[in-house]
Amino acid sequence: MEELTRTEERVMQILWKLKKAFVKDIIEAMPDDPKPPYNTISSVVRLLEKKNYAGYKAYGKTYEYFPLISKADYRKTFFKKMFTNYFDSSVESLLSFMVKEEKMSDEDIEKLKDLISKNSKK
Repeated sequence: MEELTRTEERVMQILWKLKKAFVKDIIEAMPDDPKPPYNTISSVVRLLEKKNYAGYKAYGKTYEYFPLISKADYRKTFFKKMFTNYFDSSVESLLSFMVKEEKMSDEDIEKLKDLISKNSKK
């Protein structure tokens, strides 16, 4: 699975949310102001189609796009890559980062402890 650019990922986030969309729908769902040009988003969606992230249904010269890969599958693949490359596959390193850098609340830490406790009993 090929990694997405930031712009491609933003478009995929919208496709995952909308489930299916025309280019105009994707542009409308973008928080940007001013909105990006139609041709730019159309090109990005075509790249996603070439990378097998999005499919389409043609209505004459108009295309309705939809995700071919789930958000969960994408997250799983690229989290593994990030975990390996940035945390050396160390859970301790990841959790240390989360606690120190992300300033986790005491409530978040307790939830994490409960999750670990529940999973260790299985």
